[in-house]
Amino acid sequence: MPTEHQPRAPHPRSQSSQRTTGASRQRALEQLGALRTTLTGRVVSPYAAAALRIGYGFLYLVFLLREFPHRDEIWGPGSPWTPALAAELFSQTGWSSILTLSDSRPYFEACYALALVASALYMLGWRTRVLSVIFAVVVASFHSRAIFMTDGGDNLILLMAVYLCFTACGRRWSLDARRVRIRVSADQAGQPSTNRRTSNSLSQLSSARQHLTTVMHNCAMLVIAAQVCLLYGSAGLYKVQGSYWDNGTALHYVLNLGLFRPWPALSLMVDRHQMLVVIASYLTVLLQVALPFVLFSRAKYVVLTMLLGMHLGIAVLMGLPLFSGAMVIADAVFLPDRFYAFLGRAWRSTSPTAACREAGPAPPQTPLVPNQPESPDRSRTEAGSEAHRRPANGPGSPP
Repeated sequence: MPTEHQPRAPHPRSQSSQRTTGASRQRALEQLGALRTTLTGRVVSPYAAAALRIGYGFLYLVFLLREFPHRDEIWGPGSPWTPALAAELFSQTGWSSILTLSDSRPYFEACYALALVASALYMLGWRTRVLSVIFAVVVASFHSRAIFMTDGGDNLILLMAVYLCFTACGRRWSLDARRVRIRVSADQAGQPSTNRRTSNSLSQLSSARQHLTTVMHNCAMLVIAAQVCLLYGSAGLYKVQGSYWDNGTALHYVLNLGLFRPWPALSLMVDRHQMLVVIASYLTVLLQVALPFVLFSRAKYVVLTMLLGMHLGIAVLMGLPLFSGAMVIADAVFLPDRFYAFLGRAWRSTSPTAACREAGPAPPQTPLVPNQPESPDRSRTEAGSEAHRRPANGPGSPP
């Protein structure tokens, strides 16, 4: 008689592969959940965002002050690159600038004053939401007005100014943060607050706004970090393809270019040490290529320190302080918040004003008011309890 086929038992190897696949899927889901929590749960690197805001605001303010005597020849009506030529170029490139809206000198001076004030207030963190947009518009306008006089530092400042518009860069080290801290202290002290109880719909709207702000900030900080990694990685890989960087003579030719020799004697002194020039050439390429690969290890602190020395050398030997400053500030995005918190604690410990502010005023002492004499119609029980509460041998106390 024909017999029915018995179901085959699953092969042990197939069971093992299924368990491995399930574990991998579970790990992937957990990583996605952790990434979602990181992007939406809290604002990441608020101190780094504040450092970028302060750094680029200060750098652009110094740049505008340095070029103040030459502002008319660079961006004003007296520039060889006239507003008409700039407008013709804008029609081809799609750029725009508030400086080309009028050819009058008072309008240009007003725009320059606006740029100075906006850079200063942006650095201080006053109304950062609005000032970040104004600062980005100012940087883009001055950048596009004299596009042929810009370099890599100007391009980086423009990119960072646009990216920082989407960050919560005013939550730390700013006048906005100080105003919020004072308001919270007033509420905790029991002072009357001007905020009234909002409805449920307004509360939900506020929660959605905070959620959107957190997501935008975290994504913008991720884009900033990726931009810096791309900048270093592409620069290092581009150098690898060149024969001068391959044989270690690139810095020798750079030190002998008249355009990049603000201190000829210093450049010649450095160029005499041939072995040092060769090591610096190879080390430059190695550091730029290595930075994206060491961000999640402690080796990044060594690389960032050496990159800081490299940029200081570029600023002094090649006369590019704006470019070096922009790169050094951009590297601050990779430093953790605990580093900036340590800097804050060190500043508070060394600053006598901050120490006094942290100590706060002395607690008020209870005034010594004499006890009132007992009322004749007070009961014995109340009189006895009052006697226990009075200080010994005080006024009105029993003998």
